[in-house]
Amino acid sequence: MAQTFRIAAIALAAAATSFGVAAQDFPGSKNITVVVPFTAGGPTDRVARDLAEALRKPLGGATVVIENVAGAGSSIGAAKVARANPDGYTLLLNHIGMSTMPSLYRKLPFDVLNDFEFLGIVNDVPMTVIGRPTLEAKNFAELREYINKNKEKVNIGHSGLGSAGHLCGLMFQSAMATQMTTVPYKGAAPAITDLMGGTIDLMCDQTTNTSSQIEGKKVKAYGVTTLQPLKAPALKDIPTLDSSGLKGFNVTVWHGLYAPKGTPAAVLTKLNNALKQAVKDPEFVRKQEGLGAVVVADNRVEPAEHKKFVAKEIETWGKVIKAAGQFAD
Repeated sequence: MAQTFRIAAIALAAAATSFGVAAQDFPGSKNITVVVPFTAGGPTDRVARDLAEALRKPLGGATVVIENVAGAGSSIGAAKVARANPDGYTLLLNHIGMSTMPSLYRKLPFDVLNDFEFLGIVNDVPMTVIGRPTLEAKNFAELREYINKNKEKVNIGHSGLGSAGHLCGLMFQSAMATQMTTVPYKGAAPAITDLMGGTIDLMCDQTTNTSSQIEGKKVKAYGVTTLQPLKAPALKDIPTLDSSGLKGFNVTVWHGLYAPKGTPAAVLTKLNNALKQAVKDPEFVRKQEGLGAVVVADNRVEPAEHKKFVAKEIETWGKVIKAAGQFAD
């Protein structure tokens, strides 16, 4: 019996030593996959691809590939990462969906706060309220008047239940003390296409997805959702909704990086250090600013602060979703 225990102890020690060496050598020559729980070409996908390039150098030149696993308000892609081997080679980049899923989906196959390792917030992405080019209102004051006079006819599109556009739309309607007809789409691209074509009246979507349409005057811009005006050339002249009369209106879409629960501490440290370097990369910052996004510059890039922030967001959005009575299951 003693001999059996001794052999088992030696085996465990050898495995631990081997695993320690593997963690120390991470990532080696193996590719790292970042799962994006939305379709290719969308706003979160664009952030992920810029981040993947910025992570290469601090990860020793490792190849970082993007895998799009869309569906169910980002819960399908998130579930895939939650079930993945916790070795650091499968990561998740998600937006505020991480804080809204617990309320939208009451039977999630994972626990957001307990089934992931939090690696840090990447950026904050403001949103814009935009309208079809043929909408009569020339500014937000006129838009507000138009909505009040045409409540039954005005509609607002979004890129799917649980999407950033859906959530911003809920907040916008609540702040306006009105209800509009909501029109869901399977992605931001078809929604914006219909907005430009006049099929729907309004949208609230991320600047990463609306900047070019605003700059090209393909849509009308009525306000940005941050408390401070934006600096991006295409967006700097758009007033904030707060300054236009919706006092305190403040919605940003943040993106965070996650690993499966149980990923070794040494690997998590390497990934977090790489993220800290990536968000300071001048080229990454330049690309994000061009999209109207603000790269994180506070302590939310620290794993503990990232998790604390998400916990608070879960509480905030839970109240909004419960009040709206809109659930995905």
